[in-house]
Amino acid sequence: MNNPFEVLGLKGMATPEEIRTAYRALARQCHPDMIQDPSEKEAAQTRMVALNLAYEEALRLASPRANNPVTPELSSAEAILMAQRAMARDNPEGALRSLIRCEERDGDWYYMQGKVLMALEEYDSAHQSFRQAVRMDPENNVYRAGALAAAVAQQKEKKLPGRVKKVFKGLVKR
Repeated sequence: MNNPFEVLGLKGMATPEEIRTAYRALARQCHPDMIQDPSEKEAAQTRMVALNLAYEEALRLASPRANNPVTPELSSAEAILMAQRAMARDNPEGALRSLIRCEERDGDWYYMQGKVLMALEEYDSAHQSFRQAVRMDPENNVYRAGALAAAVAQQKEKKLPGRVKKVFKGLVKR
């Protein structure tokens, strides 16, 4: 499954309003009703379906309680434990959903979010999460190692082989 935020042209997590704005801009560009050529119209229809699915998933990830008011808030420790279990099942999207259900976020929470974002190959966002964990506990070398790993991954991704790999990976997902 493609990362819904990437499909919408967003880097990492976004607010529901940012998601709506990105969706509307892309929908105006690729809506099938705007295309005259029949062969291009079919491609636009496929793109619009992918865009709609990404929009719904991104909104769900960004605001789980808006869609499910019964979803209880988790403590930081509970959210981290659920996220670790999801990661053990190779389900980083589920881990992210668990983390979002926590409102009181500590250094361990931001560190776990960084690990999940690294698994999703969202290196910029992961680096921001690790840096927030370091700001909350500057003496924690585990947090610092996470921030360093994310920074290295960011640099590798910016080099040509990393960009080629990302393009190729996007083509394989289609």
